[in-house]
Amino acid sequence: MSLAAFPRPRAILFDWDNTLVDAWPAVNTALNAAFAAMGHAPWTLAETKERVRKSLRDSFPEMFGARWTEARDVFYARYEAEHLRHLVPMAGAGETLAGLKALGLYLGVVSNKTGRFLRAESTALGWDGYFGRLVGATDAAADKPAPDPVHMALDGSGVRAGPEVWFVGDGAIDVQCALAAGLTPVVLEGPDIRAELMRHNVDQFVPHDAFIEGLSALLSFWGSDADHDPVK
Repeated sequence: MSLAAFPRPRAILFDWDNTLVDAWPAVNTALNAAFAAMGHAPWTLAETKERVRKSLRDSFPEMFGARWTEARDVFYARYEAEHLRHLVPMAGAGETLAGLKALGLYLGVVSNKTGRFLRAESTALGWDGYFGRLVGATDAAADKPAPDPVHMALDGSGVRAGPEVWFVGDGAIDVQCALAAGLTPVVLEGPDIRAELMRHNVDQFVPHDAFIEGLSALLSFWGSDADHDPVK
């Protein structure tokens, strides 16, 4: 589906991992450190990419039971040591954010990555100036797919949650969050996404490798329209 078919946005909220950045090697390393400490078998990188969707506070009690806080502490220690040196922006992400910001669009992040790690990664990439707010796991009362972090990300922006706010992400949990908050989900096609779209009667996805190219084309189009003020 072409991005031009979506409602023209006044604000865009992004997922983080596998949408703007590739931080999966550090996640996989930290998760396997927790698995080893708890006597669990490790996951491959591909398994981690496929299975990790919920925030740690929602997923670890399911995975580790009564010992989940021990596993959490192991994960955090390893991730903090690893994540910045493994951090890689998705191709074209920085340039796209700069172009969107130049048009006056409000940009934010809603991620299930722990908030302090999320903001440290944005700072390391030099991206802080692009975003009004970066909301990670545990920042709001509930994490994705609840709508709480969406409302926190939009707070103070002058833009209310609604169809003119895009939520760009690659997982079913991003679709659920967008719909719960009344946003337009812009879905980067992934292994679990088609079934979720069908379940919610949502017929709008963008192949991951075409997203930046399509958004770049729209940037040129929007930029040539002098009558459009995305923040009015």
